[in-house]
Order: sequence, then structure tokens, then C-alpha cells
Amino acid sequence: MATAFGYIRVSTEGQAHEGVSLEAQESRIRAWCELNGYTLGAIHTDAGISGKNMNRPGLQKAIAACGQGDAFIVYSLSRLTRSTKDALQISEQLEKSGVDLISLNEHIDTTTPFGKAFYRIIAALNELERDQLSERTKEALAFKKSQGERLGAPRYGFQVVDSQLVEVKSEQQVIAEIHHYRRSGLSLRSIVAKLQEQGYQSRSGKPFQLTQVARIT
Repeated sequence: MATAFGYIRVSTEGQAHEGVSLEAQESRIRAWCELNGYTLGAIHTDAGISGKNMNRPGLQKAIAACGQGDAFIVYSLSRLTRSTKDALQISEQLEKSGVDLISLNEHIDTTTPFGKAFYRIIAALNELERDQLSERTKEALAFKKSQGERLGAPRYGFQVVDSQLVEVKSEQQVIAEIHHYRRSGLSLRSIVAKLQEQGYQSRSGKPFQLTQVARIT
């Protein structure tokens, strides 16, 4: 029986706008494997991490786990990457290893010429969507600034640089820890205690409070 390896990801932005949880993605991947007769080798996860580049531990582990004849499965291309360049690089890397790429949401299967072509088109559209969102955010911030409006602080995990939202690496690491604890079944109070034990502090330099953790989850 062929083996499949899944990859799932959420970022704070993805959770807010798409609502596709890690659990939902995993459920779809498991269902596909059962329906198509694949043994699920493992599902690798990146929680609270942007899809703007390939430097993600879960993604790298998932790619490395695949071998000749295996399938690499994602819920959607937006969970895999937001960059057309990275999408094509991942596709080529998997193809050289003899690995099939499956994207469930777009019904993409790169074992066929049509699937390969469609993959490239969707990857390009995903990057266009990201660029348009970034441009709209930049324009909105610039307009507020021109009107003398005070710009509110961006949500935890991000900062405004040159009128654009960019990730704060140290805060994204904390977000990833919080999501990890949540998936492990810990309550919000237990997560707060864990963060305090490890010395993590909020943006204000104080220990995390229950309401702050609840907003992140």
C-alpha cells in the first residue's frame, strides 16, 4: 500500500480569515488517505507560522519524510505556501524525488499534465491575492496617517514597518507555543502557567494574562 505524508499549517491571519483549523485540515487528509487506499505515515504541523517562506520546521520534515512513490498531501495551496516561487520549488523538489503532490481543496494531483499546469496557475493566483492584501493594508494605513489618525497597535505577532504588517519572530514563537499547548489539551489557565514558568512575557514586558492568551487562541 502506498504511503502518504500530510502537512498542515495555520497562521494568526489564516485563522482569522479562513477559519480552517489544524484539526479540520488533518481530518480531510485522513479521510483522503482512507478513501484512496494510502497508509498515512505522518502529519507534520506548523502552528502560528506564516506561509511566506519555506523556512518552516514542519514543512521541511514533511518533505524530507517523503520517498519514491509516496504522496505529499495538503489541505490547500495556501496552507503550503503563499509564494509562487516557493510553490514551484516545492513541486519540483517532490517531482525529482518521485513524490506526488496532492492539494485537496483545489483538487490538484501533479501525477497528470493538467494537474501540473493547474498547480502553477493556482500558485500564481495565491501570490497575487497576498500582494493585493498587502497593498490594501499599506494604502489604508497611509490614508489614516494622512488624516492625522492615530494608528492602533497591530495584533500580537506583528508590527508595522513602512506601512506594512510584518511578523515579529519572537512573538510568533510564543504564538506557536500557545497553539502547541492548546492542541495538547491544556486549558487556557494551564497555558498561562506554562508561559510564566518559561519566562515568556507579553508585549508590555509583563507576564501573560488569561485574556491575552484567549485572544491568541
